[in-house]
Amino acid sequence: MKINKKKGILFWITGLSGSGKTTIANKIKKDISKKYGPTITLNGDDLRNIFNLKKFDRKERLKLALSYSKLCKSISEQKINIIFPTVSMFNKVRNYNRKNIKNYFEIYIKANIKKIIRKKKKKIYYNSRINIVGLDIKPELPKKPDITVLNNFDKNLNKLSKNLIAKINLKLK
Repeated sequence: MKINKKKGILFWITGLSGSGKTTIANKIKKDISKKYGPTITLNGDDLRNIFNLKKFDRKERLKLALSYSKLCKSISEQKINIIFPTVSMFNKVRNYNRKNIKNYFEIYIKANIKKIIRKKKKKIYYNSRINIVGLDIKPELPKKPDITVLNNFDKNLNKLSKNLIAKINLKLK
C-alpha cells in the first residue's frame, strides 16, 4: 500500500464486541507512533459516552459509524494517524472509508461470538440481548481487509499485537 505522506493513516480496527479491538489498539499505539508519526487512539465506545449517544439499533449504528468515518477523515487530513477500534460492521462504511480516506488501513479482528460469550469478554451479551451485532443484528463482515487477525483467545494479546505490527510494517513499506 502506498502511503500519502501529507496525510495521516487511519488504522480502522473492526470486529465484534469483545474480540480484542481496543486492547490491541492500545498495545500497537507506541509502535505506530514511533514508525509513522503523531498518532491518537479513539474508540467508538468513548465517543458514544462523550456525546451521550444511547441508541443501538441498526439504523443508528450505521449513522454513527459514518460519523466516525467523517471525523477520522478530518483528523487524518491534518497529518495525524488514528487508531480507531470500532464494531461498525457495515460494508457502506468501509466502502466510504476506502473511497474518501487517502491512507485507509483496515484491520479485522476475527473472533467467534460463542467464544466471546463463553469467555465473558463483554457485559453487553448478558445485560441486553437486543440490538447486539452478532446476535440480533447481522454483521457485514469485511470482504477484503488489509489484515485479518484471528483471535481464538488462546494466544496472549501482546503476541497478537506484535504480529500485527510486523504485518502492518510489511504492508506499508
